[in-house]
Amino acid sequence: MPAETLHLRVSTPDDLTALDALYARAYPALLKRDYPPSVIVTAIPLIARANPQLAGCGTFYVVETPGGALVGAGGWTRPSPLGGGADSGVAHVRHVVCDPAHVRRGVGRRIMTHVCSEAAQAGVRRLDCQRTRTAVPFYTALGFVRRGDLTVPLAPGISLPAVAMTRMLSSP
Repeated sequence: MPAETLHLRVSTPDDLTALDALYARAYPALLKRDYPPSVIVTAIPLIARANPQLAGCGTFYVVETPGGALVGAGGWTRPSPLGGGADSGVAHVRHVVCDPAHVRRGVGRRIMTHVCSEAAQAGVRRLDCQRTRTAVPFYTALGFVRRGDLTVPLAPGISLPAVAMTRMLSSP
């Protein structure tokens, strides 16, 4: 299904169940080539859960088919996902995912084009993100630059190896 037939909209807390299902479909399938089974078994159950605050924040989006099935999601926030203060010119890309059946069909690019545009219109000058190893080529193609490797803590004794990336935005 071409990306132009899909609908992008702001997510709501009513999307939580569908988001959980999307994450549960996507992460095991998409991350298995870049992470060992030990990480998949421990980390996937923790990252494959929708964040209610994120789903209702107004800057998190879903992409759905004409029938209403969610095939992509992602957004941005000023506060960092790891907490702490927010620099007014910096925002953070959050929980971007694409259904495995829709990878390489423009869904992720559509989300990220919208994220970059909306963030720039809100005065954001730089987008930071913590991406999976799997997502690095996608973000590089979108103009993000790799800053280095990091480990994202998920729960006591459980973490996810990831990559810090950044992109400067143009003023609207």
